[in-house]
Amino acid sequence: MHKYQGVSGEIKGTMYAIGIDIGGTKIAGALVDPDGSIIREERVATPAHDSDAIADAVIELINQLSEGVQVVAAGVAAAGFIDAERANIVYAPNLSWRHEPLKAKLQARTNIPVFIENDANAAGWAEYRFGAGQGVKHMAMLTIGTGVGGAIVVDGQLLRGGFGIAGELGHIRLVPEGRLCGCGQHGCIEQYGSGTALLRAAKELVESGDPQGVRLAELATEAGELTGTQVYQAITERDSGALALLSQLGTWLGEAAASLVAVLDPEMIVIGGGVSAAGDLLLDPIKKAFDAHLPASAFRPHLKFAIAEFVNDAGVVGAADLARREVTKQ
Repeated sequence: MHKYQGVSGEIKGTMYAIGIDIGGTKIAGALVDPDGSIIREERVATPAHDSDAIADAVIELINQLSEGVQVVAAGVAAAGFIDAERANIVYAPNLSWRHEPLKAKLQARTNIPVFIENDANAAGWAEYRFGAGQGVKHMAMLTIGTGVGGAIVVDGQLLRGGFGIAGELGHIRLVPEGRLCGCGQHGCIEQYGSGTALLRAAKELVESGDPQGVRLAELATEAGELTGTQVYQAITERDSGALALLSQLGTWLGEAAASLVAVLDPEMIVIGGGVSAAGDLLLDPIKKAFDAHLPASAFRPHLKFAIAEFVNDAGVVGAADLARREVTKQ
């Protein structure tokens, strides 16, 4: 896990990089050293419906974070399809970006080299370099949050694909003719294995009147609204209804992981994102379903599952390190 050093930890000649993580509600930024340690960090609200205002906010963060130190590069992570040149956001559903020339907008206003990165790729790289994935060469990561993101490391290199948009693991079809996904297809992993899917299932359980949903109903607001925080509270209380829902989510993810392993053959799968805070309560059903669905499981080496070590900082740390490596060609 990263260490927060503070400005007093600065060393002359250190090759600092800046990592920016653009989310739907906030933009996080950090000054990061080559060991993945955060030196200073800032956060601002995301002006989600104004692309120029987002660029303004990112430049302001870069200026604040680079004050008084030499910075070699800035990596900017965002959810969506990033082209092979790491310059344009082809498609970002949460921010309504379509063919957004974000790198050009930012590069025109700073002398620091800027690189654009998919947020799940950045998070996965942080885990590979400084977190749970240290010591392996082949790793896959699933980020379980509002959606399901993915990152793939092959022989120590981040897999980007021919067009730059590899690793969209959340949009592999899991259920033929299943739930409609935001990508336009039906039955994607994201519709069954995400935090949004878990909340939806919890609401459906409460509305059904099933006794298993009693505790969830008690935790709902006076207006009857249920939030992800309340579902997580029920999980931490070991409520049987909430645990059953989490187990079903883990089962879906385990089945999906078995198919991914048949293609990628990683040494490790890291589970990150907000839902990963459930720890073994999530990992146990994932492993069970994975073992049950892995092709030729009796003849395969056993890979390792791990919970991500970074929580909220993976995106900024990974984006910074990828940008630094780009300019130093490491």
